[in-house]
Amino acid sequence: ASVRSDAPDLTARQQAILMTIALTPGPHTVRGLAEHLNIAKPAVTRALDALARLDFIRRIKDDTDLRNIFIERTPAGMAYLRTFSGLVLAAASGKDDSQLAPKRSGKTNAAA
Repeated sequence: ASVRSDAPDLTARQQAILMTIALTPGPHTVRGLAEHLNIAKPAVTRALDALARLDFIRRIKDDTDLRNIFIERTPAGMAYLRTFSGLVLAAASGKDDSQLAPKRSGKTNAAA
């Protein structure tokens, strides 16, 4: 199976942060992500900057505490993760991407 893709290459840290935001209940903050992943807050901030440039996450100001910023996933970030999971499944099964057709309610990944 090929792992080539037109999707951006993320570092392991960026991938871990994006997956944490997508798969764990929020709200997410820099401090919370740093504690959860056991990495320094500046490293989280740099990774979030890169993910925001790709439109994979967005930062939202906390109306109750303006010092606090919440991190949310975006549709583009979720589409990236769906594509990535397809590549992982293809590599694990030995099948190519065309053999792993989506099996959810007739939807396709063509728009993703």
